[in-house]
Amino acid sequence: MRALALLTAAVRAVARAWRGVHWYVTTLLGDHDYARYVEHLARVHPGAEPETVREYWRARHEGAATQARCC
Repeated sequence: MRALALLTAAVRAVARAWRGVHWYVTTLLGDHDYARYVEHLARVHPGAEPETVREYWRARHEGAATQARCC
């Protein structure tokens, strides 16, 4: 019975670590940015039509290529 409890704890720890790594990588790559943009638009500019995902990423990448930033 103790071995089963240890195995269960180990599986939970690995699952929790995987979720943390997944969250970090998706945040680092900007996967949540569009959802945050849509939430912001709905909160600050109710009734405004959000850009499509494609338009959002195109504008973001084109803007990054033309703006000089230090960070």
